[in-house]
Amino acid sequence: MLVSSFRFTVRPLSSLSSVRSLAGGRRAMSQYTLTSYIVTPAELDSALKKNVFSKLSTAPRIVPLCASWFLPNDGRTGIDTFKESRIPHARFFDLDEVKDPHSPYPHMLPSGKDFADAMGRLGIRKDDSVVVYDSKELGIFSAPRVAWTLQIFGHPNVHILNNFRTWVRDGFPTESGEPAEHERVDYPVPELDKSKVAAFEEVKEIVKDAGKEGAEEVQVLDARPAGRWAGTDPEPREGISSGHMPSSTNVATNNLLHSDDKTFLPPAELRQIFESLGVDPAKPIISSCGTGVTAAIVDTALTEAGYPQTNRRIYDGSWTEWAQRVKPTEGLITKSL
Repeated sequence: MLVSSFRFTVRPLSSLSSVRSLAGGRRAMSQYTLTSYIVTPAELDSALKKNVFSKLSTAPRIVPLCASWFLPNDGRTGIDTFKESRIPHARFFDLDEVKDPHSPYPHMLPSGKDFADAMGRLGIRKDDSVVVYDSKELGIFSAPRVAWTLQIFGHPNVHILNNFRTWVRDGFPTESGEPAEHERVDYPVPELDKSKVAAFEEVKEIVKDAGKEGAEEVQVLDARPAGRWAGTDPEPREGISSGHMPSSTNVATNNLLHSDDKTFLPPAELRQIFESLGVDPAKPIISSCGTGVTAAIVDTALTEAGYPQTNRRIYDGSWTEWAQRVKPTEGLITKSL
């Protein structure tokens, strides 16, 4: 587990590199860099104060990125809550727009070209440090998914705020209204790290082979609420059966967060939860949920709990794809009634 801290780097004006930087129109400046993946509101506020936004500077910046998203049966929208209250200079990453437009399933990963186009339109440069955050209404919810997306498309400096609800509660600055337009930048088209993503066909073979002699023991962790996993509560999307994949383990995300402010539990408590569920750090893990959004909460909690980041993937289509593609005769939807 990395310790939250700031690194203060001074670039002397007398150095040759600084002279060249100035000659190229790039101003030498002190840089404060966030070094932990999960950052507190106080840490982000302090870092933002040291990294003042300026249209004249091309130095790397710390950019707050709002990832607010609500379930389709909620009635609220991410963009509305972003306009109502946001961190100053924040940009809005729309999960319902930055996706594969050709897939019938929601939130499937976009192409590298579409991802680069979205980042360019948001005015985010490759060397910017991005701090992703959620709505104050939900606490930690969809920010881990957007942070994971940035990571697997190779953005080097990504963090998650823990969280905007506590940012507002503790009186850190906010703004509201229509956001300012950002100057478009050229974001390089990245390659997707496919080793971090699980597809339907592979997950199906893993589930079908579970328990068979010689089969690889892959752990499937389902982030949905217990009632949906058990099949006793309905899915939020009409026409989709609830239930779960045989041999999957329910890791409801609410159990990984504080009940009041919806921030992540401390690493030791997260580790205890995973161990109590029998999650083995030595075996491969696939995280799933409804549409691949809250599965990233489980994946982030695994990192915080000290589980190795190798052999961990997210099932992009998750339950929405699974329930529509498996056949009733295959016995691949289990209900614990």
